[in-house]
Amino acid sequence: MKKPLAVPDLKRKDKLKAFDRLLTVMDELRENCPWDKKQTLESLRHLTIEEAYELSDAIIENDPEEVKKELGDLMLHIVFYARIGSEKKAFDMTDVLNQVCEKLIRRHPHIYGDVNAEDEKAVKANWEKIKLKEKGRQSVLGGVPKSLPALIKAMRIQEKARGVGFDWHHQDQVWEKVQEELNEFKEEKDKEKQAGEFGDLLFSLINYARFANINPEEALERTNKKFIKRFQYLESASGKDGKDLDGMTQEEMDVYWERSKEM
Repeated sequence: MKKPLAVPDLKRKDKLKAFDRLLTVMDELRENCPWDKKQTLESLRHLTIEEAYELSDAIIENDPEEVKKELGDLMLHIVFYARIGSEKKAFDMTDVLNQVCEKLIRRHPHIYGDVNAEDEKAVKANWEKIKLKEKGRQSVLGGVPKSLPALIKAMRIQEKARGVGFDWHHQDQVWEKVQEELNEFKEEKDKEKQAGEFGDLLFSLINYARFANINPEEALERTNKKFIKRFQYLESASGKDGKDLDGMTQEEMDVYWERSKEM
């Protein structure tokens, strides 16, 4: 049975009012702005992807103000898509919201039905089984978008396989697999086969990160940002000393690199 909210939402009216305001602004822009009039589902697609990455950056930077801003931008895109859908008589915002509510209710039978799920693992297992039945798919991996970046796709593949019980039992087993893949990569001399072994190594490392409760996408992005910060220090500090990177030795660069770690 559905459980009542522990705390009443005293600001619900304000939220509904703000959402209604966004719908009104979207209608006005679509009808009056030359740029907004021209947009299609296809033309907005790459912009939406960009907005999602900007939200990701804000989350990684732990910047609540930017997170709020980027969420607003994404919300605008959702409203935009719904407006275009209504013009095509394909769907509107009511359809979008009702559809997701119905899906959430179906996939949470432990809340809205009589199914028991006492932990996160059970919830995820139920979710994948219900999803597979709903979609009529032959494979639990059928729902992984083909266009996902490879690292994120590997994470989703592993999560979905785990959802139906196909997984390692212990973290040590996964680490042994990492070591095995590393050795196979080091020993392979054929360049084409070596690329395959490198892919296997990355896949196993992502698997280990999952067991260690590390998000590999976020971890790699943090390292990217750290490298950028340190390299830009190397550039600026050496430039202030009248040095050009092209004319510096590796040892000279290493001096600035080590200093950057103290910043």
